[in-house]
Formats: sequence, structure tokens, C-alpha cells
Amino acid sequence: MSKLPKEPPSHEITPPALYTLRRRELLKNAALFAGTASAVGGGLVWLTGGQAGVADTAGRGAPGGSAAPPVDAPPLPEAAPTPVTSGRDPFVTDEARTAYEDIVSYNNYYELGLSKSEPAANAGRLRLRPWSVACEGEVKKPEVIDLDTLLRWFPLEERVYRMRCVEAWSMVIPWLGFPLAALLRRLDPTSRARYVQFTTLLDPAQLPGQRSDVLDWPYVEGLRIDEAMHPLTLLAVGLYGKSLLGQNGAPLRLVVPWKYGFKGCKSIVSIKLTERQPKTTWSQAAPDEYGFYANVNPAVDHPRWSQASERRIGELRRRRTLPFNGYAEEVAGLYSGMDLRENF
Repeated sequence: MSKLPKEPPSHEITPPALYTLRRRELLKNAALFAGTASAVGGGLVWLTGGQAGVADTAGRGAPGGSAAPPVDAPPLPEAAPTPVTSGRDPFVTDEARTAYEDIVSYNNYYELGLSKSEPAANAGRLRLRPWSVACEGEVKKPEVIDLDTLLRWFPLEERVYRMRCVEAWSMVIPWLGFPLAALLRRLDPTSRARYVQFTTLLDPAQLPGQRSDVLDWPYVEGLRIDEAMHPLTLLAVGLYGKSLLGQNGAPLRLVVPWKYGFKGCKSIVSIKLTERQPKTTWSQAAPDEYGFYANVNPAVDHPRWSQASERRIGELRRRRTLPFNGYAEEVAGLYSGMDLRENF
């Protein structure tokens, strides 16, 4: 049996848009985040409906602490049973779930910080109510929809999905949410709708990472319409039965389990159906490294590291990466006839 590739050194998984920041700007950003944490004497301040509170750094998702649900988000409705569409249940994996404490303390969310731990430290700035989503573009029924209205319209389902990061680490996460297809059908797409564009909140006061030029803000992602309508594609509002925390994309995020994690747009404020393929953030920042499709493909390496294996958070040994992250039976047909090396 051939040996699995070694885990790439940490410096090899830094996206080019980050390591090309000028040293002076990087130091300025670091000071900004450090100053935010120290300004309240070791605690963190967050706004909840206009009121200030203090969270001990041992809580709200810090390593070793117990993360509390967002205090300005109402409790989630009880999840309905998840429908099974075949003899094989793609909505629930029997793999061990990643610990809640790891899911909420090891995050990529550059809007809240550049390291894995900064998003949890800064997430208390994010005000989760009121929150609305502009649903627009090539639809017959455009509407600005309050998040709590969405929660009344669509019953929540638990989906236990594998999540594979382009940086070659992975998790197994029990999401709570509803199928994106349910919302799109309600909006009634026009015949010209070929893509769905997702845009995150733009507000540097709540998302201090947006004060840097590491990426072009706001964060934009996109799917082809058939990908968006696929039963696996989820709009998530919670995990482990609790409301999403800011570092995980609260209050509404996209989950597409057969794609690399950067496709999962967080803190969504706009869902727009378009005729043309949207210009997505990472594809614009580094087109040779981050394609529009971003399907998990162990046969196509990232230019700076192998994608053949992954490090599951909470495990010691690396494991082989599966084509389409293990969802090939459900989604490979979407790409029939496509060159998956060219359309990476």
C-alpha cells in the first residue's frame, strides 16, 4: 500500500492573497485585532440589539470552552425528519462527528480574522437580528425576506455532512437548515436564470477583517442553477441543534458538501439569480488556484499542495480524500462530459 502524502507545512496552505499583503499592512491588521481584544481587559464586547455585553474568552467557541448560542437569535424550531431519496442516505454519514468545540473554534472566516482562532474571538461583533435577505435578479417574485420569515416558511432538517477545506483539512458537521431549492422554487426563476450568486454582509464595524485588502469585499460566491437546486444543497441556520455562531457564518450560510468549503458563503444578505456566471471572490483573487466549480477532486492538486489526502480535525492520521467528497453517486452526473481538470 502506498503511503499517503504528508500534511503540507502550515506556510504552504496560506492563500496567495494573504501572503502578498505588504508587511506594514499585515502588522497594522494584527494590531487592530489585538487591540480589539485587549480594549476590554481580556474580554470581548458584542452588541445584542443595541445592548453591550462581555463574553469571557473561555466561552463563545474559544478552545476548551463551551460556546453559547447567539443571544440575539431566537431558538431554532425543532428539526423535521430528513427525507431519504434513495436506498443510500446521503444526508447522514455514519462517520464520527467533529466535536462541537472544534467546529466553533477552528474557522476560516477572513471577515472576522485571518487566523483560525480570530473568527471566534471577533464573532460577538456580529448582530444577528434583525436580518433580511434580498432575493432578486432573474426571478418572477423578487422579495426582501426577513430571516425569521424564512424559518416559518421552511421546516428545518438535520444534515450530517462531510466538509472538506481546500487547505486539506476536514470535519463532519451536523447542520440544521432547509434546502436552497425550496426557496428558489418559491421565488419562481425565469427562463434566463442559469446561476445563483450569494453575497455576504458588508460592514467593517461588525466584520473587522473587511478593513484589510486581503480580499475584495463583500465576499461573493456562486453556483450553477442545477447545483443550487440539488437536494444536497443547504441553507444552514444552525449546527448540533443550536443556532449558528458568527464564526460559522451566522445567521445564514450556504452548505454544498461536495465542494471545497470556501464555496460556503457566510452571513448571506443577498441571493441573486443571474444569466451570466458570477465573478466569485476567490476565483477573482487567485484564478489559477481557486476555480468557480471548486468540486472536491483528489486527482487535481492545488498548485502548492496535494489534494489526495486530508487531515480530519480531531484525528491523528490523514485519510484519503474521496471524489466529490464522497458524494459522487449523487452529483457526478451534474458534470457529465465536463473536463474536471479544466473546470476545477
